[in-house]
Amino acid sequence: MRASDDPIAFTVLTEIRAIEQLAEQRLRRALPEGLELSQFAVLNHFSHLGGEKSPAQLARAFQLTKGAMTNTIARLEGAGYVHVRGDAKDRRRKLVSLTEKGRATRDAAIAAIAPVFAEIVAGVGRERLRAALPGLRDLRLFLAGAGETAGRS
Repeated sequence: MRASDDPIAFTVLTEIRAIEQLAEQRLRRALPEGLELSQFAVLNHFSHLGGEKSPAQLARAFQLTKGAMTNTIARLEGAGYVHVRGDAKDRRRKLVSLTEKGRATRDAAIAAIAPVFAEIVAGVGRERLRAALPGLRDLRLFLAGAGETAGRS
């Protein structure tokens, strides 16, 4: 059998896409009113890393266009969740940081989505999820261009 005849890659990627859509749907429903999943992701990113990031750095981190990230940042700033200021060293550049309101909103969102994660763990099983992780991580690394370091079976 030729590699192109083996549907395993297609089947795996189809399952991943279906899982992504279903998970996003559940998370969107659980998030606090008015908070989008993309906005939550940025708030969560800042809550872990802190500091300031440029819109371009955030766009790279989330693998988005700068325009898409600028739109997300504008919405977050309008809601008071992030602060945007000009960079004193490079006046063309802006820097984004998390506000206290943004941190509190992120914490409320974590509390709101925690039951979704608990339901997944209860329904699938912690050990089965843990067993799936190495293969999923290898696939992500391969697709990100680090395929030479990912284990292949």
